[in-house]
Amino acid sequence: MAKNKKMRGPARGGIPGMGGMNMPGGMGGLLSQMQKLQDEMEKTQAALADEEVTATAGGGMVTVVATGGQEIRSITIKPEAVDPDDVELLQDMVLAAVNEALQRAKALSEERMGALTGGLGLPPGLGL
Repeated sequence: MAKNKKMRGPARGGIPGMGGMNMPGGMGGLLSQMQKLQDEMEKTQAALADEEVTATAGGGMVTVVATGGQEIRSITIKPEAVDPDDVELLQDMVLAAVNEALQRAKALSEERMGALTGGLGLPPGLGL
């Protein structure tokens, strides 16, 4: 009678380096899950393009609206913010509001995409 040998790794249906752990549905199941994740990520990115964040500077003198896709939709400047003798102040307010809007858009994107990728440890913005 032949001795009963223990099988390891892929020959037993496991993944190399995973201690013989079996994946539900095999590779086809994994590919299907990855395709679903990719589809959800694409839907989320499309939705982010329509979501808006708003930032202000100078006590509301400058307002910037950006999308979750990090595109600037509008910049509104109150007339009293326009001082021909102090253009630099206006430039600083616009710059501050734009940067804040883009930071908020990035945070929104990371929040939405992070909800999809969960604990996968994927870097933000990774297009699967």
